[in-house]
Amino acid sequence: MKFTRKFSAAPVVLAAALGLAFAGTAAAADNAAPATAQKDMGMNWFGGPIYTGAPALTATAALVKAGGGAEHFTFDKALVSMLGEKTVKAEVSKLNKQYGEKDVKNFINGMTFAVHDGLKRATEAGVKLPKAPADLKGVKLARALVQAGTTPDGTFWSGYLFDKALSHTIHNQVMADIDVKYGHGADENTHKLLNQAMYDVAHALGDTSVKLASLH
Repeated sequence: MKFTRKFSAAPVVLAAALGLAFAGTAAAADNAAPATAQKDMGMNWFGGPIYTGAPALTATAALVKAGGGAEHFTFDKALVSMLGEKTVKAEVSKLNKQYGEKDVKNFINGMTFAVHDGLKRATEAGVKLPKAPADLKGVKLARALVQAGTTPDGTFWSGYLFDKALSHTIHNQVMADIDVKYGHGADENTHKLLNQAMYDVAHALGDTSVKLASLH
């Protein structure tokens, strides 16, 4: 169950998979659907409520830029851009001790794969990445990322984040693609470690109200 990183990245392909219809500042920037339209219609495959609102693609564009741009995006590069190399190294070291280096490596590569595959699916659906990204950089972008994945009860769920990034339908397509190519365990590993990593990020940034998902 090993992810590779050989991708062809078109601008649209980097728009939806990880990138994110951020709540709060990002939602306002994109005139996203009101909270009343963001209903809990059930549970995501790996836990947490489903999000049914529209994605804020200018925020997605900001994340793509942080990760090196459309042609060179990687998840680890986006993390360093948001949090700084020292903080990222410390978090990776913490996760290595908690889960083992193999699972952490597969998580990071898996997130990059999810971006490319999700944006491929978005391209097929006619989703286009705006040329002008939202004004979200560094820690501001990291906080928006945490907000995007935090459910109404205060828990960060990776599935909720992916729903906001891609739509629930495209999120499910990406999960199915990962399962076919790498197996269900790889898919679960990516969701699980993102839950833990973003919980850690939230607390490191002082948002200690964010709760840890049961899958971690």
